[in-house]
Amino acid sequence: MHRLSRALSFAALLVAAGVLHAGQVRVAVAANMAVPLQKIAADFERATGHEVVPALGSTGRFYSQLRGGAPFEVLLAADGEIPERLEREGLAVPGSRFTYAVGRLVLWSLDAHGVDPHGNVLKQLPRGKLAIADPRVAPYGVAAIQTLTRLGVLSAWQPALVQGESVGQAFQFVASGNAVFGFVALSQVMSDGRIVKGSGWIVPAQFHAPLTQDVVLLNGGRTSAAALAFLGYLKSEAARATLRSFGYDSAKP
Repeated sequence: MHRLSRALSFAALLVAAGVLHAGQVRVAVAANMAVPLQKIAADFERATGHEVVPALGSTGRFYSQLRGGAPFEVLLAADGEIPERLEREGLAVPGSRFTYAVGRLVLWSLDAHGVDPHGNVLKQLPRGKLAIADPRVAPYGVAAIQTLTRLGVLSAWQPALVQGESVGQAFQFVASGNAVFGFVALSQVMSDGRIVKGSGWIVPAQFHAPLTQDVVLLNGGRTSAAALAFLGYLKSEAARATLRSFGYDSAKP
């Protein structure tokens, strides 16, 4: 564990200096991180020369794939449970896991007047489909169900629910007009600190379990300079500032 910590610190120094040999890092990425990762990956490549090769999906689905031998080197998860489980099961490097962001849930509609600032639309009779991520595999889906339960409206909205495999697919249901509302990640609809299209209610954090998002170094990245450098870069102020601009709460450095 101490050796890994030293390796990550050394990688962070090399990131700052921009002297690592160029390589690739294969990253399994929770769907809510799709847009922020584009900027983080571009900045990382400029700083180090390394290229991020991302695959987007649900954290639960990635867990199944990793148990089947999927060749990823880093997992950017939507929760802390799966990375911890991977460490425990010997599929990730012990001591490499840390929280890189804390996500926020938002009720969103393409209609500029579809969602009021307090989410009172949920207390009215459903007038259209409500998209959520599958709570069996996606933490944002769990948070959506917890929010509806907290408001006492789950039974009323249950017939209107449509589930996507990931929060990315839930977002697509709304963006394509196949659902009027959706519980999605704030990062999917926010840029530079504001919701850029439609209308939304940012769900109070106390309405659901914390959306703590951890990253972990997988066994396939144990000796990869690019993977170590990427983990080091995620601890940088530049990466944290990007995440804040997309609505994530900052994790401790």
